[in-house]
Parts: sequence; C-alpha cells; structure tokens
Amino acid sequence: MTITDRAAQVVVVTGAGSGLGRAMSTALLVAGHRVVVVGRDRNKLEATADGYDNAVVSPADVSSPDSVRALFASVAERFGRLDVLVNNAGTFGPSGSVDSIEPEAWNETVAANLTGVFLCSREAVRMMKAQEPRGGRIINNGSLSAHTPRPQSAAYTATKHGVSGLTKSISLDGRDFDICCCQIDIGNAATDMTAETGRSAVQPDGTRRPEPTFDPRHVADAVVHLIGLPLDVNIPTLTIMANRMPYMGRG
Repeated sequence: MTITDRAAQVVVVTGAGSGLGRAMSTALLVAGHRVVVVGRDRNKLEATADGYDNAVVSPADVSSPDSVRALFASVAERFGRLDVLVNNAGTFGPSGSVDSIEPEAWNETVAANLTGVFLCSREAVRMMKAQEPRGGRIINNGSLSAHTPRPQSAAYTATKHGVSGLTKSISLDGRDFDICCCQIDIGNAATDMTAETGRSAVQPDGTRRPEPTFDPRHVADAVVHLIGLPLDVNIPTLTIMANRMPYMGRG
C-alpha cells in the first residue's frame, strides 16, 4: 500500500547508491515519498532510482561543505522544503589497532562518518527551522560499534560514538523547532560492506568465525515506519541486528 500524495514527504538519503542506502531509498520510493538519492557515484544512484518517477538523483560528497551546501540548495529550489534527512553514508575505514592507523586514514573515516553527518544535519536543520510548516526528522545510521566495538576498529568506533553524541545534541536543540533526531544502530545487515563478516569475522579472543546476517529490507521498513510518525513523537535510538550474532556477549 502506498501513501497518499498529501502524506508524501521530501526525503534526502545519503549513501544511496548501494547497500543499506539503496534498500532504504527503494522502500521509501515504493511508499510514495519523494526521495533525493545522494552519493558520489552517479551511475550507482541512477541504478537506485531506475523506474521511479519520484526519485531525484543528486551526486554529492557529504564530506565537502561546498558540495553539501549545493545539495540542499537544490532540494530547496526543487521542493521548497525538506521533511526527512537520512544520514546513511559512511565507511568502515582502516582495520588495525590504534597504533597502526595512519592519520590520513583516520581523517578520511572521520570526514565520511562524522563530519558528513554534521554538514548534512547543519543544512537540514537550517531548512527545517525556516520552512512552513516548520520541523522535520533526521535519522542517523549509527552502529552496534557505537556501544560495543569490534576488535581492530578504532577509527570506525570513534566516529560512531561521535554520531551518538551528535544525535543527542541535535535532538535536544531541535525540540523547540519541531525537529526530531534519532539513531538506528544496525548489526550485520547483509550488504556488500558486510560480506566478509558473513564469511569470517574477527572475534575479541582473536579467532575468526562467520557471523549471521539479516535482510536489509528490515532496516528499510524501520525507516519507513519512523518517518510516518508525527513530529511530537521520537524514537531516540533503535537497535536492529541479526538475532544470533555475538553482540550481546562480545567483549
């Protein structure tokens, strides 16, 4: 069942060219929302948008302030408002103990996973405060690593802890402007990025073993549900994971 035109929302999804971003975008498009699919690879974005009249392809680099400003200016020009931002773009970054990580790789991970969330949220909040009716919803893709790290993941884990703090700050500061901000912490959704986890994942005791994964459509369904909530309702954090993955007892 699709939503009515009256209920259709303008949604920006970053990292929409593959994996979770593509799954989220597709579910939102099927539901009838107007979705701006964002990423660095136009060909991948066009593949996500293929067949949907309510999709807009908008290549951008979320780590670049100029690129992000241009992205949201184009959204404002085309639609006149923004209802939802899904900050999904990110990278695993370098694997290794903290003493083995090069500063360049650290900075690249921070730029993609944390600075990108800040830059996009900054522009989104400005739009949401000024538009009529005001307000909107920001959904940040966190990680189970925002709570409990995997071995050899210092850069990724640090950025996801940063996303948690940013989510809480945006949620608090946005309340008076009808802006909700929440975080989805996802564990082992079956995407290209997690393909190796399904085959062999390093464990805290140094051993390696395959871990269960789950269909990304369940994450996408959760996003569709979240943006269907009224703006006087927020779900600050939501954890969705493969039931049999070792997260609950890892460490």
